[in-house]
Amino acid sequence: MDIGWVQNLVAEYGYPALFAGTFLEGESFFILGGIAARHGLLNPWLVGLTALVGGFTGDQVFFLLGRWRGVQLLSRSPRLARQAVLARRLVRRHAVILMLCSRFLYGLRMVIPLACGAADIHPLKFLALNFVSALLWAATFGGLGYWFGGWMVGRLDSLKDLQMVVLLLVAVLAVGLVAGRIIRRRLAGPEP
Repeated sequence: MDIGWVQNLVAEYGYPALFAGTFLEGESFFILGGIAARHGLLNPWLVGLTALVGGFTGDQVFFLLGRWRGVQLLSRSPRLARQAVLARRLVRRHAVILMLCSRFLYGLRMVIPLACGAADIHPLKFLALNFVSALLWAATFGGLGYWFGGWMVGRLDSLKDLQMVVLLLVAVLAVGLVAGRIIRRRLAGPEP
């Protein structure tokens, strides 16, 4: 099967897709960008910079939305309203650490900036902490994507290796979800 068209697609639209993906979600797009960089389809420094700017900009937009219409936006959806109650409680108790870790807390990536805006966190404080968080996040997931891209190609020689990659991905995802829940519960503290 000729994959040249996929390579051309990644080379042509990789950076805009990476920006959009990291603006809204983040990690999976960034890891895929790192894999593409490892294979020479994208520049690794531009992948890191694009993801950094996309993630930073997305959180700033959600923060500003939170300042403008945070309470109304968060109360529209029952799911978001439940997450917002947790996020606002976390913001009141642990604002700095929460803003630094928000990118790493699965399921709260967009809610925390909204809650920070709704909780009237000072814009310059959020800007500075968001930038530091974006740098940490870019270094972590950019490195993982780049490293994983090289590791994956060297291991895809047989179906058995492919099964191992799938098992490893499932294990990493499970550990990330469990760690995120533990961190959220710890930060939330006891129910009032």
